[in-house]
Amino acid sequence: MKNGFWIFVAVFVALGGSWCGFVLAPEMQLGGAKQTTILNSSDVYPVGRPGEANQGLSVYRANGCAACHTEQVRQTGIACSVVLTDVGKNPQAMTNLISSLVLTSLTKEDADAASAKITVAGGKTEIHIAATGPDIARGWGMRRSVAEDYLYDQPVQLGRLRAGPDLANAGARADANWQLLHLYAPKSVVKGSTMPPFRYLFEVRKIGREPSPDALKLPSEFAPPAGYEVVPKPEARELAAYLLSLRATVPLYSAPISP
Repeated sequence: MKNGFWIFVAVFVALGGSWCGFVLAPEMQLGGAKQTTILNSSDVYPVGRPGEANQGLSVYRANGCAACHTEQVRQTGIACSVVLTDVGKNPQAMTNLISSLVLTSLTKEDADAASAKITVAGGKTEIHIAATGPDIARGWGMRRSVAEDYLYDQPVQLGRLRAGPDLANAGARADANWQLLHLYAPKSVVKGSTMPPFRYLFEVRKIGREPSPDALKLPSEFAPPAGYEVVPKPEARELAAYLLSLRATVPLYSAPISP
């Protein structure tokens, strides 16, 4: 009991430090995040998701999609390319100069140096920036994910396990029809997929006087019996709308790229 007070102080400091590190510090850093301006543009990013996509976030969360998918593209570096936009008044001399320079897969410093040489010779250039890293190489995104990408998500579905591909840029990779087919019968569009089918988000019903324009066009091995059709329920449409709204394709000051 003599040490009770100091034990209390030690526990209080430990818990208080944890709270400051995990709650207070992120809130101070990101709690006031606002829309930002797209690089080299006056447009702002992000804009709010449309209503159906907002509802789809709830469907995504309710079905535990974050247990198998992340929404965070990682980036390990950048690679710059120097693009000639004007050869100047002496095309032959410019051609000779260009042939002596390395213009792709450069660091920013090397790209600036090559661009300066071309400019001195009378040409004009642009430096294009590409993000690099395993996630980028897989086609999961064009750049790393940053705080602005999640500004209108509540709660944010970052995820931590990749049993399936990252979805941070899913809307740029497939259309609504593909998303619905994938939800109903994943193996119909991705051979060998391990994703479970979400068929309870769809209705299998008899075809009326004529087929529904919303009915899925499934391969024969996944199609319902003759005379029946598969129609997405509102929840399936909302989830597909949310997935289509996941697009991180614009360049930002904190994550520059050349689209």
